[in-house]
Amino acid sequence: MTRSFATPKPFSLGLLLLFFTTGNPAAEPIPVQTRPFSALAIYPPHSAPASVVSNNRSRISAEIGARIVAIPVRVGDRVKKGALLAQLENADLALALERQQAALQAIDAKLELARYELRRAQSLSKKQAVSEQLLRQREAAVDTLLAERRGQQAAVAQARRQLDKTELRAPFDAVVLARPGQVGELAGPGTPLLQIIDTDSLEVSAALPASLAETLRDDDSPAFVSDGIRHPLRLRRITPALDTRSHTREARLEFTGSAALPGASGELVWRSAEPRLPAEFVSRRNGRLGVLIRDGDRARFVVLARAENGRPAVAELPPDTAIITAGRYRVDDGDALVSAR
Repeated sequence: MTRSFATPKPFSLGLLLLFFTTGNPAAEPIPVQTRPFSALAIYPPHSAPASVVSNNRSRISAEIGARIVAIPVRVGDRVKKGALLAQLENADLALALERQQAALQAIDAKLELARYELRRAQSLSKKQAVSEQLLRQREAAVDTLLAERRGQQAAVAQARRQLDKTELRAPFDAVVLARPGQVGELAGPGTPLLQIIDTDSLEVSAALPASLAETLRDDDSPAFVSDGIRHPLRLRRITPALDTRSHTREARLEFTGSAALPGASGELVWRSAEPRLPAEFVSRRNGRLGVLIRDGDRARFVVLARAENGRPAVAELPPDTAIITAGRYRVDDGDALVSAR
């Protein structure tokens, strides 16, 4: 039996063109709105717990054994450098100094006589009226007494220094924090009499998360905030070591204006100098986080390597980069774009 087949009708070129022009809606330019990166960039603030510390928190202790005669300062007093903080009994040391000074005067008297005898011997030696041996004896006597005088001068200086140790004076401008010494007590070497704190050499100490430590270097106006008062600071140093327990690095900053009180606690606040893209403009494409920008009439997806979900992202983009703000949910890398009305 003979079968007949219908001859296929020729495919219309117009239908083919219609399929390619209307069957791929994505080929149509997508209307979007953009804004320059400089208008969207934010500089997020950072903070870390901080406190005011003094570089000098000193215990003033006795250097000699003596009875405490007076402590003319009280807890909370402000004292100037050189002010008397404590007085120890000094009668015995004053007598010791007087004794050493008297010994020095005796050596000076002997030395004066020895020099006179030497000059006399030198005069007679010119006339050959004295032996050379006697002349050498006179010279040796003078040299010996000069050496004794130097030793006695050192003894006088040491006795005077011991006497000076009976007066304990402030090594810097300070506030008295504690007064463990009591008048009438016998103090031995190393006995603490007072505790003072330097009121001029103050710094702010802050423990910074390791990930944020370096951002502090970029801010030229950090501040210490305590009880609602802002104190401007200047970074002195970030410790080049990591605390293994807290995974933080210590920062030390100096006051550039009015200083807070020693021991005050608060927050160190600063801003990152790196511009960041708000989290709402961070998109995910092909499993990677980045931002959609307009490059001419096409969309381009720029991967942000340091981006994290839900957080502003560090974006190393030129300030005039056109960030797609409206219509970005429909856009993919390479799509044709048109400005939305």
